[in-house]
Amino acid sequence: MNNKGALLKELFTNLSTTGAITFSSKSLVNKMLSYANFRGAKLIVELGGGDGSITYGIVERMDPDAVLLVFEINRPFCDNLEKIFNQNNVKIICDSAENIDQYLGGIKADLILSSLPLTLIPKPSREQIYKKCKENIVENGKLIQICYSYLLKFQFGKYFEGIKSHLMFKNFPPTFILVCQQ
Repeated sequence: MNNKGALLKELFTNLSTTGAITFSSKSLVNKMLSYANFRGAKLIVELGGGDGSITYGIVERMDPDAVLLVFEINRPFCDNLEKIFNQNNVKIICDSAENIDQYLGGIKADLILSSLPLTLIPKPSREQIYKKCKENIVENGKLIQICYSYLLKFQFGKYFEGIKSHLMFKNFPPTFILVCQQ
Protein backbone atom coordinates (compact mmCIF):
# COMPACT_ATOMS: atom_id res chain seq x y z
CA MET A 1 0.00 0.00 0.00
CA ASN A 2 1.18 3.53 -0.67
CA ASN A 3 3.01 5.44 2.07
CA LYS A 4 2.11 3.09 4.95
CA GLY A 5 4.07 5.20 7.47
CA ALA A 6 2.02 8.32 6.74
CA LEU A 7 -1.19 6.29 6.97
CA LEU A 8 -0.17 4.86 10.35
CA LYS A 9 0.55 8.38 11.58
CA GLU A 10 -2.91 9.46 10.39
CA LEU A 11 -4.42 6.41 12.10
CA PHE A 12 -3.00 7.42 15.49
CA THR A 13 -3.43 11.18 15.03
CA ASN A 14 -7.15 10.86 14.34
CA LEU A 15 -7.99 7.90 16.57
CA SER A 16 -11.47 9.32 17.28
CA THR A 17 -12.46 8.96 13.61
CA THR A 18 -10.27 6.04 12.55
CA GLY A 19 -11.22 4.06 15.66
CA ALA A 20 -8.38 1.60 15.36
CA ILE A 21 -4.91 1.06 16.71
CA THR A 22 -3.88 -0.90 13.62
CA PHE A 23 -5.24 -1.74 10.19
CA SER A 24 -7.28 -4.90 9.59
CA SER A 25 -5.13 -8.02 9.33
CA LYS A 26 -5.26 -10.19 6.22
CA SER A 27 -6.77 -13.07 8.22
CA LEU A 28 -9.52 -10.77 9.57
CA VAL A 29 -10.27 -9.45 6.07
CA ASN A 30 -10.43 -12.97 4.65
CA LYS A 31 -12.69 -14.16 7.48
CA MET A 32 -15.00 -11.14 7.14
CA LEU A 33 -15.29 -11.53 3.37
CA SER A 34 -15.90 -15.29 3.65
CA TYR A 35 -19.42 -14.48 4.92
CA ALA A 36 -20.27 -12.49 1.77
CA ASN A 37 -21.53 -13.92 -1.50
CA PHE A 38 -19.97 -11.77 -4.21
CA ARG A 39 -21.28 -13.80 -7.15
CA GLY A 40 -23.96 -11.76 -8.88
CA ALA A 41 -23.60 -8.76 -6.52
CA LYS A 42 -23.80 -5.68 -8.74
CA LEU A 43 -23.59 -2.92 -6.13
CA ILE A 44 -21.31 -3.30 -3.12
CA VAL A 45 -20.76 -0.65 -0.45
CA GLU A 46 -17.84 -0.46 1.94
CA LEU A 47 -18.11 1.79 4.99
CA GLY A 48 -14.74 2.92 6.33
CA GLY A 49 -12.17 2.31 3.59
CA GLY A 50 -9.17 3.09 5.80
CA ASP A 51 -5.92 1.88 4.25
CA GLY A 52 -7.71 -0.26 1.66
CA SER A 53 -7.12 -3.66 3.29
CA ILE A 54 -10.78 -4.65 3.02
CA THR A 55 -11.25 -2.76 -0.25
CA TYR A 56 -8.49 -4.81 -1.84
CA GLY A 57 -10.15 -8.06 -0.70
CA ILE A 58 -13.50 -6.93 -2.09
CA VAL A 59 -12.00 -5.94 -5.46
CA GLU A 60 -10.30 -9.36 -5.71
CA ARG A 61 -13.64 -11.15 -5.15
CA MET A 62 -16.26 -9.00 -6.90
CA ASP A 63 -17.56 -9.64 -10.41
CA PRO A 64 -15.94 -7.53 -13.16
CA ASP A 65 -19.25 -5.74 -13.84
CA ALA A 66 -19.91 -4.94 -10.16
CA VAL A 67 -19.53 -1.43 -8.74
CA LEU A 68 -17.95 -0.74 -5.36
CA LEU A 69 -18.66 2.48 -3.44
CA VAL A 70 -16.14 3.08 -0.65
CA PHE A 71 -17.11 5.61 2.05
CA GLU A 72 -14.31 7.17 4.09
CA ILE A 73 -14.41 10.49 5.96
CA ASN A 74 -10.67 10.92 6.41
CA ARG A 75 -9.28 12.94 3.46
CA PRO A 76 -5.69 11.51 3.55
CA PHE A 77 -7.14 7.98 3.52
CA CYS A 78 -9.42 8.93 0.59
CA ASP A 79 -6.49 10.35 -1.37
CA ASN A 80 -4.53 7.14 -0.80
CA LEU A 81 -7.50 4.94 -1.78
CA GLU A 82 -7.99 6.93 -5.00
CA LYS A 83 -4.35 6.28 -5.96
CA ILE A 84 -4.55 2.57 -5.21
CA PHE A 85 -7.99 1.88 -6.72
CA ASN A 86 -7.87 4.00 -9.85
CA GLN A 87 -10.46 2.00 -11.77
CA ASN A 88 -13.89 2.81 -13.18
CA ASN A 89 -15.89 0.38 -11.05
CA VAL A 90 -14.49 1.59 -7.70
CA LYS A 91 -15.70 4.97 -6.43
CA ILE A 92 -14.06 6.54 -3.39
CA ILE A 93 -16.51 8.81 -1.57
CA CYS A 94 -15.11 11.20 1.02
CA ASP A 95 -18.29 11.52 3.09
CA SER A 96 -20.05 10.06 6.10
CA ALA A 97 -21.83 6.72 5.91
CA GLU A 98 -24.89 8.65 7.15
CA ASN A 99 -25.22 9.94 3.58
CA ILE A 100 -25.10 6.57 1.82
CA ASP A 101 -28.52 7.11 0.21
CA GLN A 102 -27.31 10.26 -1.56
CA TYR A 103 -24.84 8.24 -3.65
CA LEU A 104 -26.87 5.16 -4.58
CA GLY A 105 -29.18 6.81 -7.11
CA GLY A 106 -32.19 4.88 -5.84
CA ILE A 107 -30.45 1.51 -6.31
CA LYS A 108 -30.08 -0.76 -3.28
CA ALA A 109 -26.79 -2.41 -2.38
CA ASP A 110 -26.40 -6.18 -2.56
CA LEU A 111 -23.71 -6.11 0.15
CA ILE A 112 -22.58 -3.58 2.73
CA LEU A 113 -19.23 -4.29 4.38
CA SER A 114 -18.24 -2.10 7.29
CA SER A 115 -15.31 -1.51 9.58
CA LEU A 116 -16.69 1.73 10.99
CA PRO A 117 -15.66 2.41 14.61
CA LEU A 118 -19.30 2.44 15.71
CA THR A 119 -18.61 2.68 19.44
CA LEU A 120 -16.84 6.01 18.81
CA ILE A 121 -19.60 7.45 16.64
CA PRO A 122 -22.20 9.55 18.52
CA LYS A 123 -25.46 7.65 19.03
CA PRO A 124 -27.64 9.85 16.74
CA SER A 125 -25.18 9.38 13.85
CA ARG A 126 -24.79 5.68 14.58
CA GLU A 127 -28.58 5.19 14.57
CA GLN A 128 -28.78 7.06 11.25
CA ILE A 129 -26.14 4.76 9.76
CA TYR A 130 -28.05 1.64 10.88
CA LYS A 131 -31.30 3.05 9.48
CA LYS A 132 -29.74 4.06 6.13
CA CYS A 133 -28.08 0.66 5.77
CA LYS A 134 -31.38 -1.15 6.35
CA GLU A 135 -33.24 1.09 3.90
CA ASN A 136 -30.58 0.81 1.20
CA ILE A 137 -29.87 -2.92 1.04
CA VAL A 138 -31.72 -5.44 -1.11
CA GLU A 139 -34.02 -8.00 0.47
CA ASN A 140 -31.80 -10.85 1.71
CA GLY A 141 -28.74 -8.63 1.27
CA LYS A 142 -26.05 -8.76 3.94
CA LEU A 143 -24.47 -6.11 6.11
CA ILE A 144 -21.21 -7.43 7.53
CA GLN A 145 -19.63 -5.38 10.34
CA ILE A 146 -16.27 -5.75 12.08
CA CYS A 147 -16.53 -4.63 15.71
CA TYR A 148 -14.80 -4.97 19.06
CA SER A 149 -17.93 -4.97 21.23
CA TYR A 150 -20.51 -7.75 21.31
CA LEU A 151 -23.05 -5.21 22.57
CA LEU A 152 -23.31 -3.72 19.06
CA LYS A 153 -25.22 -6.87 18.08
CA PHE A 154 -28.17 -5.58 20.10
CA GLN A 155 -28.06 -2.17 18.40
CA PHE A 156 -28.12 -3.81 14.97
CA GLY A 157 -30.99 -5.97 16.24
CA LYS A 158 -33.31 -2.96 16.14
CA TYR A 159 -32.86 -2.83 12.37
CA PHE A 160 -32.01 -6.34 11.19
CA GLU A 161 -33.90 -9.54 12.04
CA GLY A 162 -31.20 -12.10 11.38
CA ILE A 163 -27.85 -11.47 13.05
CA LYS A 164 -25.05 -13.97 13.51
CA SER A 165 -21.86 -13.14 15.38
CA HIS A 166 -18.48 -14.73 14.87
CA LEU A 167 -15.49 -14.18 17.15
CA MET A 168 -12.14 -13.79 15.41
CA PHE A 169 -9.15 -14.51 17.65
CA LYS A 170 -6.51 -14.12 14.90
CA ASN A 171 -6.61 -10.37 15.25
CA PHE A 172 -5.44 -7.90 17.86
CA PRO A 173 -7.58 -7.11 19.64
CA PRO A 174 -9.93 -10.11 19.14
CA THR A 175 -12.80 -9.02 16.92
CA PHE A 176 -16.45 -9.83 16.33
CA ILE A 177 -17.81 -10.11 12.83
CA LEU A 178 -21.55 -9.43 12.73
CA VAL A 179 -23.47 -10.76 9.75
CA CYS A 180 -26.86 -9.01 9.50
CA GLN A 181 -29.70 -9.89 7.14
CA GLN A 182 -33.17 -8.47 6.72
